[in-house]
Amino acid sequence: MKKVTIKSILKKKNQQPIVCITAYSAAVARIVDKYCDIILVGDSVGMTLYGMKSTRKVSLETMIQHAKAVKSYTKKCFVVFDMPYKTYTSKFVAYNNAKKVMKITRCDAIKLEGGRKINSIVKYLVKKKIPVMGHVGLLPQTSKNFKVKGKNEFQKVEILNDAKAISSSGAFAVIIECVVESLAKKITKAIPIPTIGIGASKHCDGQILVVDDILGLSDYYPKFVKRYTNLKKIIEKSIKEYANDVKLKKFPFTRNVYK
Repeated sequence: MKKVTIKSILKKKNQQPIVCITAYSAAVARIVDKYCDIILVGDSVGMTLYGMKSTRKVSLETMIQHAKAVKSYTKKCFVVFDMPYKTYTSKFVAYNNAKKVMKITRCDAIKLEGGRKINSIVKYLVKKKIPVMGHVGLLPQTSKNFKVKGKNEFQKVEILNDAKAISSSGAFAVIIECVVESLAKKITKAIPIPTIGIGASKHCDGQILVVDDILGLSDYYPKFVKRYTNLKKIIEKSIKEYANDVKLKKFPFTRNVYK
């Protein structure tokens, strides 16, 4: 398997859909690595694995541990580290944290949420040789409500300008989250770097979803999510059978016992 690089990601712009997904564990990373281009070690881990109500309480240390696990079992995919809330409040804070992340996890890039407000931060990090993926539209770390963005002209202009700013700052790609289809299409045509959509239509250069969502492990499913299986039911069935076997003294079986 040939390692995915920024160069190969950029080449896919308007040419071939980019396949992205989140991963937080070695076991999932090992599987994802066979089929995807980019793995995002997302701060969504706080909600999916730790039961947090938002991503805001996810610590840098927690993210680092998950990223180390993912990166250690990834050979092909380009691994992006999602910088947690308030870990990039200034260019110097961002650089010190990103430098630590890159050194410990060996991830290929970091991701920051925001547009023009973080323009100078992105420029500084790129200048310091730290690859950056942007994120515009709905911003989970700072949004007060989780509603579709870009329904009015003001929002459309704001988000488009944010995407342009991130692109001109040197980011190699940008995630567009939960925006109307027409806006996603316009942004994708307006900027030279690949756009990765999550709830932003097929007009983006690639797509990303949270792995727990597509596997049917989550409790809440936005409209843009497709569940490809229902692991929750499969896991429950397995645990129920195990519990019954133990209670009836059917487990361990003869083959499970050392002689």
